Parts: sequence; structure tokens; C-alpha cells
Amino acid sequence: MAERVFTLSQVAQHKSKKDCWFVINGRVLNVTKFLEEHPGGDEVLIESAGKDATKDFEVIGHSKAAQNLLRKYQVGVLQGYTFKDEDSKEVPSKEPKKKEMSAFVIKNDGIPKYAAFVEFFVPLLVAGSFFCYRYLTRATQITY
Repeated sequence: MAERVFTLSQVAQHKSKKDCWFVINGRVLNVTKFLEEHPGGDEVLIESAGKDATKDFEVIGHSKAAQNLLRKYQVGVLQGYTFKDEDSKEVPSKEPKKKEMSAFVIKNDGIPKYAAFVEFFVPLLVAGSFFCYRYLTRATQITY
């Protein structure tokens, strides 16, 4: 399927809340339906409407999920733009599922099994020895 090709002047005609287009990495995007969903608010998108917003998009540092949205809203390509290899590759989506639980896994850090024994019983042995010593020395005291 051939992509529709747009000029920057054609994209510039779409810069309102009801019709918002811009260009990122040579992809012409119609983000009108995404305006309300954008985490940064619709003002940010409208500010870049009708222009090449590639630098703005890259400066912010968007997630892989946001980069995948580019393809969802793509309506064509910018005339004269040549795609780099990394631009044409599909970015794998890592959006979390809404009803999925996450868990932390505690890895074995390589402490030998006897270390738990030593950490618990040695202080117990020292405390027991101290109380035995106190008991035995107290019993041998002479009271007057």
C-alpha cells in the first residue's frame, strides 16, 4: 500500500483543535483524536500543529509506547523525507496491561546457608553464656 505524500504547506493547513496535524520524523500525523488523551495536555500539541515537531518530540524523551503511537496516528509521509533504518523499524510495545499485577523477585545473593544459622545462634549463644555466668557468680556470693 502506497503512503500518501504531503507537503509541509499542506500540513500547515491543519492547526486547530478540530483538525490537528504535524510531522515527526517525516511521518505526517493526525492527532486530533489524541488531543484529550495527551498526558501533557492538548495545548502542547496545538502549539506544534502544522509544523515539523521532530525536535520537540525528541527533546521531551518520549517512551517506547509513545513512539508506537506515531504509527497509529500516521496519515502519510512528508514529501522529500528519506527514512533512516531505525525510523522504519517497528518499535516493540511494552504498554502494561491494565489488570496485570507486578511482583518483586528477591534473588539469592550467594550467602551460604549456614550464615543464617551463625547470624541467629551465635548472638543467642553469647547472651545465654552471659546469663549463665551471672547466675553462677550470683549463687556463690556470700550474704551477711
